[in-house]
Amino acid sequence: MKATAELQVIPIGNGVSVRKEVTRIVELLQDHDFTLETHASGTNIEGELSAILAAVEHIHTTLHAEGSVRLVSYLKLETRTDKTPTLAGKRL
Repeated sequence: MKATAELQVIPIGNGVSVRKEVTRIVELLQDHDFTLETHASGTNIEGELSAILAAVEHIHTTLHAEGSVRLVSYLKLETRTDKTPTLAGKRL
């Protein structure tokens, strides 16, 4: 099932700057067959629902293994039955 999503991952307790962790998150997302649009507060994703959910788990597993103690993620998902959801269809 195709989906669009907005993902925001917040590393907590890693210091003031989280640039390294956010860069790593985008690298991990780019390993998937997703359409991505990064913005100031997160990343918009277009892809298979199961792949999006698996990517979020992979991000948490990888960042914890790389030293992040605490991560909070906010994930908004959209799926549709009347047409295929796309990021292009969201632009005003």
